[in-house]
Amino acid sequence: MQNQTSPLILSFGAADPAGAMGVQADLAAFSALSCTGLAVTTALLIGDSARVEDLQDIDPDWVADQARVVLEDMTMAAFKVGALTNLEQVAAIAEILSDYPDAPLILDPFSSRLPSPSDDDAEELLTAIRQLLVPQATLVMLSQVELGRLAETWREEDSGEGTLESDVEHLLALGCEYVLVTGTPAGGAQGDAAAPNTLANTLFGGDGVILHDAWQHLTGPFIGAGGTLSAALTAFMARGADVPEAVAAAQEYTVGALAHAQRYGMGKLVPNRFFHLQSAADLQ
Repeated sequence: MQNQTSPLILSFGAADPAGAMGVQADLAAFSALSCTGLAVTTALLIGDSARVEDLQDIDPDWVADQARVVLEDMTMAAFKVGALTNLEQVAAIAEILSDYPDAPLILDPFSSRLPSPSDDDAEELLTAIRQLLVPQATLVMLSQVELGRLAETWREEDSGEGTLESDVEHLLALGCEYVLVTGTPAGGAQGDAAAPNTLANTLFGGDGVILHDAWQHLTGPFIGAGGTLSAALTAFMARGADVPEAVAAAQEYTVGALAHAQRYGMGKLVPNRFFHLQSAADLQ
């Protein structure tokens, strides 16, 4: 019997029947990048490659028990937290992860595919994520729009809108080590003009901007692109890469997965997470 040698990663997230997002998609990306993934399910989805029609929350005690039983048996090299559906889940997961401060934690809690909760529920959920999970995160990943939504939970109504930089500084001050903001302006730091059809991802740390990478926009529409990026950088960190190195490698991997994306049915294109393991003939 051979002992487990590939890094173990525990992913918290929704179960998607189409495998385009959530924990199934994470496990595929982990496997493609030579890691072994384990999953704690936070919600059961009803959906296909076009849309999610409904979801069923998993009881927070069940979420906690899924994780605790696995963690009593195995040692994780990294953790990823994806979509959560209520503040009780956030509290349960935060308590569990507090026992593993030395393992990298990638926090990617936003998903535009999931049905939106009511305004009050959404604010409570975001506040709980900010207060309980962001301080424990090695890296928080979110789009510029999602950063604005999260920032609304700490801004006073009469204070106006903050800047992207000030919002990132607030998250870093809470205790997370890095913030990766996707969909930022693609021009350079000195205001250089961006090339046409480019998008950028910007990595911030305690000393400000660490990476600002512009990528050519690929024709979609895609489903699961953001989750592919966060899963990939979790895998690279589980294998020992530092954060800037992991972010750079994960972006390269995600661009390749999108460039070779596949249409499963009548919906959106799904990233091909195993593209680099396939022959040219297989990809045609």
